[in-house]
Formats: sequence, structure tokens, C-alpha cells
Amino acid sequence: MSIRTERLSAVIRNDLGDILREYQQGAMITVTQVRMTTDLGLAKVYLSIYANGRNPDEVYRQLQASLPAIRAELGQRIRHQVRRIPELMFYMDDTAEYVNRIEEVFSRIRKDRGDTEQGSSNEE
Repeated sequence: MSIRTERLSAVIRNDLGDILREYQQGAMITVTQVRMTTDLGLAKVYLSIYANGRNPDEVYRQLQASLPAIRAELGQRIRHQVRRIPELMFYMDDTAEYVNRIEEVFSRIRKDRGDTEQGSSNEE
């Protein structure tokens, strides 16, 4: 990625973080990553949604419905930095879930190893 795309990705990530605070409605929305296309026309925005007591998919659908308003507000903030406001595409970031699953697997492995190691030492 070029310096320009990295810089614009960081600006969009920070500004969208501020903008999405207005759309949280009891959930916690975090912009985890923004990936720009080389022509700077599309920003793929990865979101982590923690909705205490709510379905994260519902929060995601509400964000998708509000996408034109979100893009317009982003345009107001970055209009002097870019020639064209990029289209936004939201994606759910499931990295945290993936890490939790891996940790569960490792803890099971550690538990199994501990049981077998203790079992072999007790037999002696």
C-alpha cells in the first residue's frame, strides 16, 4: 500500500470512529481496519460490534441502512483532503471471535496434556 492510501485509511478510520458513536444505540462499535482500493474510490471498513443484550447483526443492519448519511458526514469531514469521497462498504470483523476459539482449543490441549502428564507420573 502506498503512503497516500495508508494515510487516507487512517483518517477515515479515525473519523468514522467518531461518526459511529452517534449510531451506537447501546452497542459498542469499533472500526478495526479500513482498506482502501488503489484508486481511493472504495473503502472497506471492518467493524467489531459488541451489543450487550442485543443481536450484533441487527446493529449491523441499522448501520447499513444509515450508510448514505454516514458517508455524507464523512464527506463533510474529509472533503478538503480528497477529490472524491470514497464509497463505503461495511464488513463484520470476526477476529475477536476467531481468537477466542483458538484460545479455547489451546486451553483444551493444555488441559489434556496436564491430565495425561499427571496420569503417567501417578502410574510410576
